[in-house]
Amino acid sequence: MTTTEHEAPGAAGTEPEVLVDVQGVKVHFPIKAGVILDRVIGYVYAVDGVDLTIHKGETYGLVGESGCGKSTLGRAILNLEPPTDGKVIFDGVDIASLKGEALRTKRQDIQMVFQDPLSSLDPRQSVESLLVEGMQAHGLAKNAKEARPRLRELLKAVGLPVQALSKYPHEFSGGQRQRIGIARALSVNPKLIVADEPVSALDVSVQAQVINLLEDLQEEYGLTYLVVAHDLAVVRHISDRIGVMYLGSLVEEAAAADLYAQPLHPYTRALLSAVPIPDPDVEDSREQILLTGDLPSPSNPPSGCRFHTRCPWRQETRCDDERPQLRVVAIDGVVEGHRVACHWAEQIESGELQPHAVKAIAIDPSASDTLGGDLMGPASLTEAL
Repeated sequence: MTTTEHEAPGAAGTEPEVLVDVQGVKVHFPIKAGVILDRVIGYVYAVDGVDLTIHKGETYGLVGESGCGKSTLGRAILNLEPPTDGKVIFDGVDIASLKGEALRTKRQDIQMVFQDPLSSLDPRQSVESLLVEGMQAHGLAKNAKEARPRLRELLKAVGLPVQALSKYPHEFSGGQRQRIGIARALSVNPKLIVADEPVSALDVSVQAQVINLLEDLQEEYGLTYLVVAHDLAVVRHISDRIGVMYLGSLVEEAAAADLYAQPLHPYTRALLSAVPIPDPDVEDSREQILLTGDLPSPSNPPSGCRFHTRCPWRQETRCDDERPQLRVVAIDGVVEGHRVACHWAEQIESGELQPHAVKAIAIDPSASDTLGGDLMGPASLTEAL
């Protein structure tokens, strides 16, 4: 399936139904000090006010540099990391407010495929035990014998032989282990699957197999995906819509084709310009945007626009002091849901504003120094792509 063939739900004219509505979600981790860590001296603002919606049957891609908060947001949607503030409305229910048995029951509808397929599977459990465990927990099967028909169906769906049921995770390749992780997520009949870097630990040829598998399963079971990734080629291939995160905030959101054809936020432009194109003539002639400096510490984010410390289009009059809101921007006079958090998106797109050398901006390093550096780890575009 090519990018042009991947149409968003509701493209035929009907309004797509919202499955997940994330409203102002924040995830702040306290930084503690003292002999017994009893004193809070600050916070890591991993996710800091994100609004997005995911429609039923679509694939929403979430991209950004390492440490931007995309994985934390994915975990917050499942309430694996309870949100500090905000709401996660899933199928009409606020997941962020659920606790105990009510949350456990609701998690049947939301499952996760983890980044590292080996560490996410218990090495002491056979494949059969791994798949049956969730089914028993949610009352879908009493024992392995009763679940056997469903287990065979799951293995066939992910392309594994039935003999795999008696084996253990270490007996499989990386791609096969990821297939087991996908089968485990499917075993409880979820509505939404959060895939956190589902192919980053796999070889390129195996990545293609897993991506195609996810697309086939989506069509067969009517699944909805949130795919967290840093590989822009993977996200472009599989996604209907894409959200770009920077330092805990969503800075741009658009249909996949629109985002790649006409990125509006300076950060998105920089990410796409760093992706190599296997055509020397095109590569030499296209716009190159080289960002200076590292991602600021999420424990001490800049004021105003959080990207202004690295932005080639920075304007001191607004960028340094006023945080831009995520707003819909018309492209060529047409409003099609392309959202961007930039004060000057229209002026940058029209060429009215031209990029300039980024001036060194002093940021109070006290918070990161106290903590021994950037807690989330410095990140470069090379890491992100």
